[in-house]
Amino acid sequence: MRPFNYSNASEPATAITAVSMNPGAKYLGGGTNLVDLMKEDVMHPSALVDITRLKLADVEKTATGVAIGGTATNSFTANHELIRTNYPLLSMAILAGASAQIRNMATNGGNLNQRTRCTYFYDVNMPCNKREPGSGCGALKGVNRTHAIFGWSEKCVAVYPSDMAIALAALDAKVHVEGKNNVKRTIGFADFHRLPGDTPEKDNNLKPGELITSIELPANDFAERSYYLKIRERSSYAFALVSVAAALALDGNQIKQVRIALGGVAHKPWRASVAEKWLIGKEATEANFRAAAEAELKNARPLEHNKFKVAMAKNAIARALQGAMQGGVYGLDG
Repeated sequence: MRPFNYSNASEPATAITAVSMNPGAKYLGGGTNLVDLMKEDVMHPSALVDITRLKLADVEKTATGVAIGGTATNSFTANHELIRTNYPLLSMAILAGASAQIRNMATNGGNLNQRTRCTYFYDVNMPCNKREPGSGCGALKGVNRTHAIFGWSEKCVAVYPSDMAIALAALDAKVHVEGKNNVKRTIGFADFHRLPGDTPEKDNNLKPGELITSIELPANDFAERSYYLKIRERSSYAFALVSVAAALALDGNQIKQVRIALGGVAHKPWRASVAEKWLIGKEATEANFRAAAEAELKNARPLEHNKFKVAMAKNAIARALQGAMQGGVYGLDG
């Protein structure tokens, strides 16, 4: 690991100023991804500004829903009564990620900012436009079994690894950030992460120095019918091949509202808007769930080694919606 400067911040403004004034500086929350990347020499910030002492770690009710703090840990958030009661989809997704030890350290803001687990990104001897812009994409014609089937570009075929963010995408969360000179703004979750395009080195639309202060969860009618399904190669401590966050609100057996977001298939959480549109007003049946999944996956562009993800995603969407219909107790994690 290369040498770096370390400092603590007790106020958001202090941290934001320190990072804004130094292009080589990074915020340090739980460090569960950043420190790994520093050890592997993938990232080498010149300074780390520790933000774990900032008073941004609460989960609290608001006039329009619930706000979760940027430095609240994943474990605290997943197990908070407000989240378990009103947003069980988010609890399920967080608890499907990593290990208990990592969730105890990882922060919500850090979770949103985590980098891809593409092996070509981690291997500093291989070309990777995300790690070194202009060097090429080793995965495009390489071993791309775990890579994207939606939204990829010739510059990058990596996928985004978070479970938590897939649920946040389905819940239409909003990200509150603060930049230098006390400038605050709110980013809709669909606009927070980016597709790779020609600039895969940029994972999100944060401006230099901006700090995630909280994540807002709007009130919804999905608490009774939501489910997070994660399909992975081993039962714990593995990233999703495909994951689905699904939520339904019904009028009788007719679908009044539906949210579906996919993980493990794109450079950002992939909102299944085609399937959602297809399902509105339909009966909540397995046949309709499967037809909606077929419609969504028609637009998939699999790579040489990950064609299996198309069939896997179709089945996962149908199974996750069935899980939501059964109150999130379907027990289908694979």
